[in-house]
Amino acid sequence: MILITPKSLSMSQQPIIAINKVNHYYGSGRLRKQILFEVTNDIQPGEIVIMMGPSGSGKTTLLTLIGALRSTQEGSMKVLGEELRGASNAHLVKLRRNIGYIFQAHNLLNSLTAQQNVQMSLELHDDQLTQRERQHRALEMLESVGLRDWADYYPHDLSGGQKQRVAIARALASHPKIVLADEPTSALDKQSGRDVVEIMQRLAKQQGSAILLVTHDNRILDVADRILYMEDGRLSNLETAPV
Repeated sequence: MILITPKSLSMSQQPIIAINKVNHYYGSGRLRKQILFEVTNDIQPGEIVIMMGPSGSGKTTLLTLIGALRSTQEGSMKVLGEELRGASNAHLVKLRRNIGYIFQAHNLLNSLTAQQNVQMSLELHDDQLTQRERQHRALEMLESVGLRDWADYYPHDLSGGQKQRVAIARALASHPKIVLADEPTSALDKQSGRDVVEIMQRLAKQQGSAILLVTHDNRILDVADRILYMEDGRLSNLETAPV
């Protein structure tokens, strides 16, 4: 066992994610089932938090609530100082522009090159940039993940690790304030998984983004400032983690 301790954070910082007594349910009537129970936690700017726990424990549900991809039913969910519970769809769409998403499946568009996949994110999230600026930013991001020479390749010509690097470049290209990652290393070998997480860590720290990463991968726990554990819909800080 290794002891997991939070790295020092400024106490004056306001949480970038503030969760207070959030409950969530699926279904209705007799089929209604509670998935999250009184979930409470804060995540600070620049903090890298890993969330672990068994399959079906509610991790992905919580991630989608934080990412404004699902409506908050009970409790308070504040992201970037904005209350998500009861927020309009237009408000949620605006908020999502400040969030980068990285999923287990890279979700790249096969008809677009690596550069075009990254550039598409900029077109969706940042309407202040010119076309030339978007192209330049996309190439810069691909260079930062070691794929500058692969910019004109399509996803079917890339390895699993390379596709996930493109997904990271796409998620971080618009300099989001929050990065949410759901099992980003599960389909990768040990070295590729390590590479993509270290790239994510480095770029997020450079940009001052907060990262919440859901994983079962014990090999990457050392990148975390803090580890959370979800079981049966209840969230707690994890004092220790298996090597």
